[in-house]
Amino acid sequence: MALHDNIGVGDFVLLDKISMDGFIDNLQIRFKAGKIYTYIGEVCVSMNPYRTLNIYGNEQVNEYKGREIFERAPHIFAIADSAYRTMRRAGKDTCIMISGESGSGKTEASKIIMRYFAAVTNQSGHQEVERVKNVIIQSNCILEAFGNARTSRNDNSSRFGKYMDIQFDWKGDPVGGQIENYLLEKSRVIYQQPNERNFHSFYQLLLGGSDEDLRRRDLTKSPENYHYAKQGGVTRVDTINDKSDFKNVNSALKLLGISESESKTAWDIIGAILHLGNIAVTPDGDASKISSISKGSLESAGKLLQVKSTELSKVLCERAIAAGGQVVKKNLTPEQALFARDALAKAIYGRVFNWLVNRINEAIKPHDIKGYKGTVIGVLDIYGFEILDTNSFEQFCINYCNEKLQQLFIELVLKQEQEEYQREGITWTHIDYFNNQIICDLVERPHSGIISIMDEACLSVGSITDQTILDAMDRNLKNHKHYTSRQLNPSDKSLVHSQDFRIIHYAGDVTYKIESFLDKNKDTLFQDMKRLLFSSSNQLLSDMWPDGSQDITRTTKRPLTAGTIFKSSMIALVKTLESKEPYYVRCIKPNDVKSPTLFDKERIEHQVAYLGLLENVRVRRAGFAHRTPYDRFVLRYKMLSSRTWPNPKRGTSRDATTSIVQDQGIASDVVYGNTKIFMRTPQSLFKLEKNRAAMIPNLVIFLQKMWRGYLAREYYKRLRAAHIIMGAYRKYKLRSYVAEIQKILGFTTIASNKSNNAPFRNNRTRNSKPPQAIPSCGLDVKWPKAPSPLRRVVGLIQAAYRRWWALQILRRVPEQDWPQTRLKIFCHTELIKGRRSNWGLNRDWKGDYLLSEGLNQARDYQQSFQKLQQKEKFRQVLFSSRILKATPGSAGKNAERSILVTENSIYKLDGPKGSFKNMKALPLNTIRGMSITSGSDQLVVIHFVNDRDLVMALHCGSVQGVSSWVVSSPNGGPSPDLTGEFLTMVASQCLKFNRVPINIRVGSSVECKLARKSTSIRVNYESADVVPVFVKDGPNRLKLSWPLLQQEIIRTRPLSNGHQTNGNGVHVTSNGNNKPITKRTMGPAPPIPTRVQSINNENRRNN
Repeated sequence: MALHDNIGVGDFVLLDKISMDGFIDNLQIRFKAGKIYTYIGEVCVSMNPYRTLNIYGNEQVNEYKGREIFERAPHIFAIADSAYRTMRRAGKDTCIMISGESGSGKTEASKIIMRYFAAVTNQSGHQEVERVKNVIIQSNCILEAFGNARTSRNDNSSRFGKYMDIQFDWKGDPVGGQIENYLLEKSRVIYQQPNERNFHSFYQLLLGGSDEDLRRRDLTKSPENYHYAKQGGVTRVDTINDKSDFKNVNSALKLLGISESESKTAWDIIGAILHLGNIAVTPDGDASKISSISKGSLESAGKLLQVKSTELSKVLCERAIAAGGQVVKKNLTPEQALFARDALAKAIYGRVFNWLVNRINEAIKPHDIKGYKGTVIGVLDIYGFEILDTNSFEQFCINYCNEKLQQLFIELVLKQEQEEYQREGITWTHIDYFNNQIICDLVERPHSGIISIMDEACLSVGSITDQTILDAMDRNLKNHKHYTSRQLNPSDKSLVHSQDFRIIHYAGDVTYKIESFLDKNKDTLFQDMKRLLFSSSNQLLSDMWPDGSQDITRTTKRPLTAGTIFKSSMIALVKTLESKEPYYVRCIKPNDVKSPTLFDKERIEHQVAYLGLLENVRVRRAGFAHRTPYDRFVLRYKMLSSRTWPNPKRGTSRDATTSIVQDQGIASDVVYGNTKIFMRTPQSLFKLEKNRAAMIPNLVIFLQKMWRGYLAREYYKRLRAAHIIMGAYRKYKLRSYVAEIQKILGFTTIASNKSNNAPFRNNRTRNSKPPQAIPSCGLDVKWPKAPSPLRRVVGLIQAAYRRWWALQILRRVPEQDWPQTRLKIFCHTELIKGRRSNWGLNRDWKGDYLLSEGLNQARDYQQSFQKLQQKEKFRQVLFSSRILKATPGSAGKNAERSILVTENSIYKLDGPKGSFKNMKALPLNTIRGMSITSGSDQLVVIHFVNDRDLVMALHCGSVQGVSSWVVSSPNGGPSPDLTGEFLTMVASQCLKFNRVPINIRVGSSVECKLARKSTSIRVNYESADVVPVFVKDGPNRLKLSWPLLQQEIIRTRPLSNGHQTNGNGVHVTSNGNNKPITKRTMGPAPPIPTRVQSINNENRRNN
């Protein structure tokens, strides 16, 4: 509806009270809010905003394209689109009539409509259609340059009327057009009123032309030097860039197909007219002659018109008259010579303008469409009603034109109303309105109309003056109530005797000055001037004057007067408009000072009156304020009734409309037609709109919910499909990758298993024998780079492979030895980390080494152990052995002790002579780290939080007493390395007890705190017979002497399956006589693989 913007009333038909004050107030409210368009039914009232508005872009084009007029806020696009859709759907010719006074925005409105047609057509991008569109758009630039001028009311006022027919093909694309121009104000060429300019073309040439072109035409860049350009006192306008416009006009001329030489000729003619204006005439007896100071202008004019200057001088000062086959020369007075000069200038400019219009028509002439006539949309941009301080013949013709158009407007509106009432079966109510046919008859009636009176005076023989015409009008029109003069009404002092007459137009009273009516109506141009221009050596100029080819002695008919020609063109225009479906744009200027904020009520009221807008509202409002088709009514208001929402349950659109009207309680205010519903008062429509506006938010939320649900479901489907495709692709890539890995690693693929009929799982049956030698199983092969989508999965595959590889290793180890193997793996991967080569990997870890000593020592140890267990309540012994302890002191003392590791403490026991008496308990939670060296010694330093570190060397027997190592072999071998076992037992228990891993330091020397003093310890490797001992090595430095190799006898222990081993991985086998036979295991043990998940990491996550 037109109420969308909620500012004032978008349609004047919906005003509560129809009056001039109400009309003006509504206009003012909307103008102040920037709403320049308002409807009167299907008529668009446009206010000139005098500023640039961002309401004509592609977004607005799409908003109004294909919409009914009342579906969007009032806009000129809605009128253009309605005319275009009517033309396409019904195949009917339409027209848009734009009217208003000078400065009201008619020219801009026509250009906006043209741009809209260009935006919505040629969707297929056809080249010829695009060319026609460009020509139609660019033609405005040319016509404005040669037909528009600066007036006191408008900087770009159209000084001619224009009607353009745009022809469309069956697809609705523009394929051509035709332009008709009416009453170019040629008098402006020779005279401008104060504060006005001549046509733009003169100033564009002077201010925009290059120095070379101006020099060739003998012109300067100063319009003040030319009589025809300076009479109004204004030669430059701030809002007009003549230099830029000159370039645009030349570009447009080129687009139209006008050659450079033709364009040059057109501008040469403009320059010649400027020179003509500077030609002065002086008396020469009874004759006249060209002033000596004007000889240069005469020569320049002749050069540009390409005629001889002497011949030009003759036609300006003499007149050739043919009588009885004889040619008589008549000298002209200076006044007559100047009149002839001005007549020549006006005629030349008029011919150039007509030539340009014809060339535009040639450029957009539609091609013949075989079997299809085509449809057209007409756009009429014509001058509005004018009441100036001095109203002459031009204003008389302009106001007569507006009378004709107003008459047509009222008749068409009434006709449309009557036809609609008849179609809908509603009784027509007579409407009183002012019929201005009487004024049109006053002007155009044969024999008694003003134009006929002027023509009769022009045909009369003798001395005929403007006074003669005024007297004839007074005699013939003295009884007409719309005509008066001072002679007919002597009491009216506002009229000047013998000069003024007044016509009471529908828009107001206009006083005209009779001066120059006779000459302007005759529009006289001597025949010898036509012959002169026809004889021009410029072919283009010569072709503009075909009537100059007649022989001087030939008698011709008197040409039609300007008034008769204009009357005939208006009658033809009205006939053309009557044959089309009309649409209207009524333009109003808010003030005379071009202010974007000033709203001049008096000025606007005057325009509303002479545009007949209030009359239009009354005609439209008569009987019913609003009407709309049933289907559109239901579509807009169906949410207001449960019987029609979301869709009508049954019946026709009329039945659904009835349901809505009844539910809203407005049944008494409507009448049902055949296809439309009619509402008498605006209040019913306001009620519907108010209730609809209240319902819209809930409907919007509901629709948003449904639409978002739909979008979410569609998105889910697409996402699921994408995941399925991605999953299938990943599986394919994974299968390909796994097959490639199997091939590289030498595994049997599924395909080869099937072909060999030997499944892979058969290789792992219980009955199959374990392999005799462990292959590398791919550890020495570089894995291929994983595809990016599979990197995470490939990481899992690699982890699984490593676990499988570890399983192959574990299969070589008896199951009862797996806990020890796990401890060794923990030591290797988390503690030692490759920083020490000898740490007891290739031997059995016994743990409680004190229990394996001699019989007496073992008995003493067990007794001490039982007492300690009862006291400390620990469950088991994880590790025990002899140690050589470094004691604090400056001399570096040694003490033989024993050490016992349980699940929560480390116990320091007495030496061999102390029967393993408990000396001190060291809780595991007080340990902050341990340090060892990277050599083959067994130096271990335990760092405590109290900075009292325990420094010791591990061993399995007496060091300074009897050298009896607990673990040895009959055949000798290296002494067992207890370092890795001790570190593992302590570190694993600390991790379980504290849930934080302790730091293991490995280096060539060890830094520690002995009695809270920083001490550095190094190891000195000596001969095999050296006994381990700590000695002082300088201030705060100790040295541990350690034998390189010790061959000690160790006891063997039985292993499962008849196997035995010494402490360093040497296996012995019994031969049945209980005599061990030593043999090595099958090859060296493979390197331990890198663990995927460390014990430390697992504990960190548990924390």
